[in-house]
Amino acid sequence: MSDPYEHILQSLQFYQTSEYPCSYLPDEQARSLVAAPAHLIDNNVYSNLVAQGFRRSGLFTYRPDCRKCQACMPIRIDVSAFNVRRSHKRVIKKNSNLISRSLPLQWNDEHYELYVEYQRVRHPGAGMDTDTEKQYKQFLLSSAVDSRLIEFRDQAGKVQIIALTDILDNSLSAVYTFYNPLSDRSLGTYSILWQIMQCKSLDMPWLYLGYWIQNSRKMAYKSQFKPYQLLVNGQWSYVD
Repeated sequence: MSDPYEHILQSLQFYQTSEYPCSYLPDEQARSLVAAPAHLIDNNVYSNLVAQGFRRSGLFTYRPDCRKCQACMPIRIDVSAFNVRRSHKRVIKKNSNLISRSLPLQWNDEHYELYVEYQRVRHPGAGMDTDTEKQYKQFLLSSAVDSRLIEFRDQAGKVQIIALTDILDNSLSAVYTFYNPLSDRSLGTYSILWQIMQCKSLDMPWLYLGYWIQNSRKMAYKSQFKPYQLLVNGQWSYVD
């Protein structure tokens, strides 16, 4: 019996965008391969596409397809073999009093204020520090798949982390995380550790972290979660 989702995958069309300035490597031009039409990309189809190196931004499903550069490497963490380091244990202990809850994709004034502050402090001049409410909604609150906002609050009730996570067929995909940029609690690291623990509890083998670029300081944190695999020439391979 044929797989109905295989038929949908074969019905998708892929087109290249025009070149645009790379967000991660200065002086480089980026280009994306976009999957369309968007209405065919449900949870099952998207799960398959993620395993092929695609990601999403709102309703936009893409993967890098640059002319002269292959630096963006899809990365996923092997959850069952994940090695909890001593530094990870310290981060977990430091944030053990945070209270998490899973929320649907809905507007929240406090979330947006944290997002604006995070972009202003951590990524000034990168473009997203001027995102309007409409742009925020398109980026974080628009999804055709099973997505959640994981909210973390401290004991005083103040939101510290928001992690947008997709729940796929056999994995979780960390779409985007923002947090209190003035905190010294390693909140970004904690959000990934929390999602790894969620994968374990759901018996999911992979946590997808998007793309890793060896020469990008912004991406360096992703390689601390070992073991991990990179998608190279269409094959997922472990990296020492």
